[in-house]
Amino acid sequence: MKKWLTLIILFSIAGFAFFTLSGKSPDKEKPIKQVELTFLRNLANPAFNQAYEEMIAAFEAKHPTIKINMQSMHWGNEYELRLRTELAAGNHPDIMAIDSPNLALYANSGSLLSMDSFMKKEGNIDDIPEGVLKGLTYKDEIYLAPIVESSIALFYNMNLFREAGIPFPSGNPDHPLTWEEVLEIAKKINNPAKGVTGIDPAQGFNVGEGPAYFKMPILWQFGADVISPDGSTAQGYLNSPEALEALQFYQDLYRKHGVASVEMPPTPFETDKLGMTVLGSWAISELQQTPGFVLGEDYGVAPLPKGKHQVVPNGGWALGISSKTKHPEEAWEFVKFATGYEGSKLFVEISGDLPARYSVAKEFSELNEYPKNIFVQQDQNYSKNRPVTPAYPVISEAVKDLFEEVGLQGKNVEEAANLAVEKINNGLKDIKK
Repeated sequence: MKKWLTLIILFSIAGFAFFTLSGKSPDKEKPIKQVELTFLRNLANPAFNQAYEEMIAAFEAKHPTIKINMQSMHWGNEYELRLRTELAAGNHPDIMAIDSPNLALYANSGSLLSMDSFMKKEGNIDDIPEGVLKGLTYKDEIYLAPIVESSIALFYNMNLFREAGIPFPSGNPDHPLTWEEVLEIAKKINNPAKGVTGIDPAQGFNVGEGPAYFKMPILWQFGADVISPDGSTAQGYLNSPEALEALQFYQDLYRKHGVASVEMPPTPFETDKLGMTVLGSWAISELQQTPGFVLGEDYGVAPLPKGKHQVVPNGGWALGISSKTKHPEEAWEFVKFATGYEGSKLFVEISGDLPARYSVAKEFSELNEYPKNIFVQQDQNYSKNRPVTPAYPVISEAVKDLFEEVGLQGKNVEEAANLAVEKINNGLKDIKK
């Protein structure tokens, strides 16, 4: 018995020595099993695209058992059409980028997995501003997680302000000009004889989601809203006295005071033909590409003007998980990394976008200094999300048409508002059906 025991011990030692000296082990010879996740997202500028590439590489390095198959489509109707076509055909990506105003459309159709339990357990939601989190929530459940955010502000031409003898507005995010003050400044700057326009109050008259994003805040600032809190009707909200006051003020900029113009030359702000304009945080890097037009010398940034209330829009592209995914835990691991502190910090560092998290914003000195601190602090303290409803595409289009009819066509504001209410309520009825 002792001999057999001795032989067993000797063979065990020899086997251990063989694997140690040869550098091999049974575990290392086993191939790593990978779960492959399809991720469909929108294309944007080169920095944004690079941020996604590097973030995925960082995630895969930490999670060798998960492979992210990223597929990109151009932003706008092409992406939305592709995503909705894929979902309707049953070809669900595991993870998808969603423009947050469209959240309810996908959640209501059953295409999105509720991430409420994931987010409340591991998503560190206290690190996300309340206004931002509301825009990611449908029927009291969180469906999306944000990486970056957006905000808009008042950009002013310093050359035209000097010429008119007007003091520069404050850069303090807590002390915006009122719209009445902006109007008086616009009157002093406006000079049709020289082709100078006082203000572009909300990005002219464009297509897509831009009109709703830039123009809806004017309603909020005057104390109005688009639909009821329960999302059941626009009656009494979009045509409320406060809404009509906001629409009349907007129309008067074009029709009564003539300080806003329907038609302007190319790049009017950069060529000293436009006194003030409302632009997004991304405009700073874009304006840097204009030779001889320098921040702090030729133009400045101030908080978005206020009415009765100080409020700015929020919202941006966020990540959601398909309700049809076969790998919800692995999909959450990616979403958690991408939208958490580490992934968000890497993304912001490369893209230059505004972070959705307080903790990430604190890490970048430039985000805590003029002018980017204006956008960050507005988003954190004064932002409001667009209505979370499956009928949002109808609302977006109705708001775009409303401001065109009021500003571009000069239609009676009450008639235009009532028509918009009818469009939205019909859309809400269709959703119920």
